[in-house]
Amino acid sequence: MKTVREMFDFDKKTYIMGILNVTPDSFSDGGSWNNINDAMNHAEEMIKQGADIIDVGGESTRPGYTMISDEEKIQRTAPYIQALKEKFDVPVSIDTYKPIVAEAAIKSGVDIIN
Repeated sequence: MKTVREMFDFDKKTYIMGILNVTPDSFSDGGSWNNINDAMNHAEEMIKQGADIIDVGGESTRPGYTMISDEEKIQRTAPYIQALKEKFDVPVSIDTYKPIVAEAAIKSGVDIIN
């Protein structure tokens, strides 16, 4: 397994992270990518447009959001992480502050904890 330092040469390039929100109540995209087919199409488009990393978000942080359980966030994000790793050859990150979610994301194949 490559380390982040082996994947990226920070001295020579700036990397672009494409954001893939897979939550139904996202403030930025209104839940547009919360099914696998649409999400994979969107990820493919972001990669074509230059994204070097795909960051998976599974919990809204918009004003007035409702906090979800760790298990729900895992159920939302793990299938997308697995699908991204199977379909594309780009690093995948998980946007989380929850240790249990980060651990599940690692088991699903994520490369970076954001």
